[in-house]
Amino acid sequence: MLDHRTLESSDAKIISKFPQSEEELFYMFPKAEYPLQPEILLKEAGKRFYPTVVISGDRLAGYGNFIHAEHGDSCSIGNVVVNPEIRQKGVASYLVETLLTIAFDQLKVRFVRISCFNANTPGLLLYRKLGFTPVDMEVRLTRNEQRVAVIHMHKYAG
Repeated sequence: MLDHRTLESSDAKIISKFPQSEEELFYMFPKAEYPLQPEILLKEAGKRFYPTVVISGDRLAGYGNFIHAEHGDSCSIGNVVVNPEIRQKGVASYLVETLLTIAFDQLKVRFVRISCFNANTPGLLLYRKLGFTPVDMEVRLTRNEQRVAVIHMHKYAG
């Protein structure tokens, strides 16, 4: 059974180990250096809105937040990551759906944004399944100067 709560500072040590490679960290937090340091995660969480953790039984299962949140207008979901020990068990769906509920029910936004790198096929498929539609794309550079596409998606209220 999955549940959620607000991020606590003690969670950062565990969450910082979720990205298993430089590539996974890039998908979650493009500006961070691998391996992710707990203090960097906490510092970034302090700039974000509704930093949310998912709990499965007695362990942390996932983490995400809003990069920006403007009541009555829009929110942008970011830093989505799932514990590698329990991936493919619905944690990411639960996390994103929880953030969508906060956005639409509490913040009364018109739409929610989420962005995903082109090589993150599981993320792209998940966001499509949850009702996000592509609206734009931009080119970004990885740490080793490789060009990648970021696909921006929206989900509208209603």
